[in-house]
Amino acid sequence: MTVINLYSLGHFLQWFFIGRFLLRSWYISLVLSVGWKFLEFLIPYEFTRETALNKCGDVLVNCMDFLLARS
Repeated sequence: MTVINLYSLGHFLQWFFIGRFLLRSWYISLVLSVGWKFLEFLIPYEFTRETALNKCGDVLVNCMDFLLARS
């Protein structure tokens, strides 16, 4: 696994849309993003199994996409 993977593209599209049309607050998007990553520890499916570095990369991508959509 790498820091950025195929799921990162999905994260990009998702958080760009959220930032563009749904949320105005960067802090709420950060809390939702980090909260989802913690929730993934409890979900018993294979797609949630990632390295800690990949999870951090996903949060970083989410934040950058949200800020890009807001600019």
